[in-house]
Amino acid sequence: MTNSGDGEGRDRDAAGRARSARPRDGLGRPLPYGAQGVPRQPEGVVRAPRETVTEAQALFDAGRPFHAHEVFEDAWKSGPEDERALWRGLAQLAVGLTHAARGNTVGGARLLRRGADAIEEWGRGRGEDRPYGVDLTGVVRWARELAGRVAAGGEPVDAVVEAPRLGI
Repeated sequence: MTNSGDGEGRDRDAAGRARSARPRDGLGRPLPYGAQGVPRQPEGVVRAPRETVTEAQALFDAGRPFHAHEVFEDAWKSGPEDERALWRGLAQLAVGLTHAARGNTVGGARLLRRGADAIEEWGRGRGEDRPYGVDLTGVVRWARELAGRVAAGGEPVDAVVEAPRLGI
């Protein structure tokens, strides 16, 4: 990764694609160059579905929903076409919790609801309620309940306290 950090150029990866080299906090917010951030999730990792769920749950439990979203995004981009809506919905829940923890209550509630709708629709269409150990009914219930509280409260939430239990 090349890093100008001086405003004259953009951070680029080895292939020349724009990539931010700035460190990030636990909620994925950029920190100043040189600050101590949390380790970033590697991008483009292909994991087995249960490994994806286990890794994402560990990140949720650590208060790192932004990073859990990246794990789900890898599954969504690399998994079978007929599972992409599931992984995308789970990624939306993780981003929703991220926004809610950052204080963006409108965006957080919206993404939590959108993710819940996508997961519910996917499960109904597949006739599944526990793919790869994920309790779809419980996760959808969690997301909708949290979305209601986030929208009504207007205050940032604690990402650790509000982390979902995926059910693995």
